[in-house]
Amino acid sequence: MKNTQIAFIGAGNMTNALISGLLRAGLSGEMIMASNPSLPKLTALSHLGVRTTQDNREAAAFGEVVVLAVKPQIMAQACQGLSALDFADKLVISIAAGMPISRLKQLLPTAQAIVRAMPNTPALVQAGMTGLFANAHCNALQKQLAQELFEAVGRVCWLAREEEINAVTAGSGSSPAYFFYVLEAMQTALLHMGLDEAQARTLIEQAIAGSAQMVIGNPQLSLSELRAQVTSKGGTTAAAIAQFEKCGLADIIEQGMAQAAARAREMEQQL
Repeated sequence: MKNTQIAFIGAGNMTNALISGLLRAGLSGEMIMASNPSLPKLTALSHLGVRTTQDNREAAAFGEVVVLAVKPQIMAQACQGLSALDFADKLVISIAAGMPISRLKQLLPTAQAIVRAMPNTPALVQAGMTGLFANAHCNALQKQLAQELFEAVGRVCWLAREEEINAVTAGSGSSPAYFFYVLEAMQTALLHMGLDEAQARTLIEQAIAGSAQMVIGNPQLSLSELRAQVTSKGGTTAAAIAQFEKCGLADIIEQGMAQAAARAREMEQQL
């Protein structure tokens, strides 16, 4: 990785997070270039000491690894000026949700080795989770490069089939919003119980942080076992769980995640 030139097409938050992670991992800023038509976004990256340009073609020509970090709705526009370049010896990595490899091949006809990646926003605090799928043209070194890039901001999970990326979207890519939604509802409940906003926020922050550490620190225990350890028969937690089950909370969560995956499949057809 340290001898590999990496280009980012797009200079949003995820690009910033990935570049910051790569620099922490020891990659020189001289080996990184980011492009974006918006000068303010490039200026925000300048303090990191990386190369910047407003010309996507310049960045793509520079990179041995080219990371397509733009919204799926503007991917065709971003690639419009790149299709004339020869991507045959480059590794292309796309983080655009709902953008299948077949569509990327249409946009970049000479591209061979392509990796689809689905990171999530905790990458911004080096706690990300990224699902990766590599097409058959990716060799072992290219897969290793993709893995190291995303391990710079968290953990990775390789997928055997491209369609599994939609499950990753539902289970990881979108999931921070699920947790924030639940935490928001918990905060509202505590406010209704008489606590002030600062008290409620502190309680919830530490509860979720501690719970996450218990999950990560006890891989030998299933999630149901961890839940049972907190749920004394006839106690307060048992009363809450019983109400959740009465309301069908588990089904509601499954249905919501199914909708996220379905929307990802719809986007693949539309893009």
